[in-house]
Amino acid sequence: MRMMSIASGSSGNCIYIGSDNTHILIDDGISRKRVQEGLNGIGLDISDISAIFITHEHSDHIGGLGVLLRKNPIPVYASHGTIEGMKSYNKLKDVDISLFHETEVDSDTQINDLTVHSMHVYHDAREPFAYRINHGSKKMGIITDLGHFDDYIIDNLQGMNTVLIESNHDIRMLEAGSYPYYLKRRILGDSGHLSNEASGRLLNSLLNDGMEHVFLGHLSHENNYAQLAYETVRMEVNLGENKYKADDFNIQVAKREEPSELIQI
Repeated sequence: MRMMSIASGSSGNCIYIGSDNTHILIDDGISRKRVQEGLNGIGLDISDISAIFITHEHSDHIGGLGVLLRKNPIPVYASHGTIEGMKSYNKLKDVDISLFHETEVDSDTQINDLTVHSMHVYHDAREPFAYRINHGSKKMGIITDLGHFDDYIIDNLQGMNTVLIESNHDIRMLEAGSYPYYLKRRILGDSGHLSNEASGRLLNSLLNDGMEHVFLGHLSHENNYAQLAYETVRMEVNLGENKYKADDFNIQVAKREEPSELIQI
C-alpha cells in the first residue's frame, strides 16, 4: 500500500493512495498537468486512477476537477452535501454528473482491493468527510480541514499505519498576522482548521506500534511554515502522555508545490 502527497496546502490539495492493483486520488484542487506530473513520477498515468474521493467542495479541494473529468471520466465519490456543492461550482457545471456517486457517513466504499471508509469532520462546508483507506490489514488515513477533533475522530483512526493530518497554522502567527478579524475567528473556530499544537495532540491519540509514517498537511501559506509545524508536532509527541517519541516513526511535511516521496507500508 502506497501514499504520496501530490500537493497539500491552502492553495490546492491532491493525495494519491494505491495498491499494486488499484489507484485512487483524494481531492483534486490542482491542475490536471500537476496531477499528471505527480503520477508520472511514480510510473503511473491519470488513466490508471480508478476513483477520486472528495473531502468537501471548497476550491482548494475541487479546483482542478472539472478539467480532469472532461478529459478523463473517472468516478467521483463524496457526500450528498459535497456533491450538491460541486454541482453549483462554476468550473464543474459542464461535467457529466453521472460520474458523481454519493457515499454515506460511516460507510465503506469498495474500489477493487481498497476499502474507503467515510467519516464526518467539523469544518464549515456542506457535509465534509475524512477518509480511512484499508488494504488487507494495512490502514491509511487522510484527515484535514477540521476545526477540532473528538472521540469519534480518534476512534475512527485507530490502528493507522500512515496518516496525513492537518497542521494548518501557528496560533501566534495567525493572531498577529494580516488576516481580517472574521477570518481569524473562522480559522480558530470549531469548524475551521487545526493548529500545529492541536495536530500534535491528535497525533498523540493515534500513535500505535504499527504507525510508520506521518505527513503534516494543509499548511497555511501566511500563518505557518514547514519547520515550525514539524518541530511543534514533534514537541507535542515527545511531551505526550504515551510511550511513543517523535523519533519512533517518520514525520514529514507535505509540500505545497511539489510531490512528496512515495511511502510504502
